Amino acid sequence: MPTILLVEDDRALADGLSYNLDRAGYRVLRAADGSAGLALARREPPELVVLDVMLPGLDGFAFLERLRGGGSRVPVIVLSALDAETDKIRGLDLGADDYLTKPFGVGELLARIRARLGERGAGPPSFRLGDGTAHLDRLVFERGGEEAALTPTEASLLRELHRFAGAPVAREVLLRALWGVSAGESRTLDTHVARLRRKIERDPSKPRHLVTVHGVGYRLDS
Repeated sequence: MPTILLVEDDRALADGLSYNLDRAGYRVLRAADGSAGLALARREPPELVVLDVMLPGLDGFAFLERLRGGGSRVPVIVLSALDAETDKIRGLDLGADDYLTKPFGVGELLARIRARLGERGAGPPSFRLGDGTAHLDRLVFERGGEEAALTPTEASLLRELHRFAGAPVAREVLLRALWGVSAGESRTLDTHVARLRRKIERDPSKPRHLVTVHGVGYRLDS
């Protein structure tokens, strides 16, 4: 039974989410503020974190920064009433794997959780990419003895592109594979691609491996 850490200070919302997550077959750990959530994540590492942004004390952005700074690569789905593009990009840049704005449907959240947890164990654990190696099992990209940490979503993006063996992959296919949706997350996908290019490309402004296929989506050239 996968364990999900729910960090949410709204008691009514947390109760409702806990009920639905339990019914869906997940074990739920709860925290009502960022500091308690961070301590719980370190003491009893979950398979996934559902994280509110506007928390008392340590907010969700600071939680993410400290979680990733401590080396954790657990998938994180952010829940937030902040729907500005700058807020979403900030969350993704800090290491969130998904960003869902309030109000949202429980069914959509469950679909995104399934997409995140379903990534594990699929595809090869590692593969060569130019003069480097993507180690998807360890969530790192290694080149010349130096390693760049990958988030679970970045690793899943590489895995899904690699599965198509150099053929163009439609944006809709990537959205479905990574977030369980076929529309509505295009900007999120682009943000993850830009961030991944900074890790795997020699010159991110002139990508040779993670290539844009205009009008279609993206292609991975090894």
